Amino acid sequence: MALARIQLPREARRGEVIEVRIVIQHPMETGFRRDPAGSRIPRNANHSLVCKSNGVEVFRATLSTGIAANPYLRFFTRARESGEFVFWWIDDDEVQDTARATLVVAA
Repeated sequence: MALARIQLPREARRGEVIEVRIVIQHPMETGFRRDPAGSRIPRNANHSLVCKSNGVEVFRATLSTGIAANPYLRFFTRARESGEFVFWWIDDDEVQDTARATLVVAA
């Protein structure tokens, strides 16, 4: 299981544009490196990330080995209503994980 750190405002006004940031702890192995014995280290990278706010998709990214270990993503969305942001991602080994954060929207 990967760990994620999510940053978004605790509160926002309805209609306000907010910044959302997430860092996912993952080695993002390219498949080109070799271990000390000379064997190739298999590729294993996160390849998809989806963020939903109250069940509505607000962000989607397709990642590749060109992104560094512990990928950092940042995007902007409009605060519509209070609720939960749910992040879901999957890697090449088909390991899936999720993380959540809450936003309170004031009228």
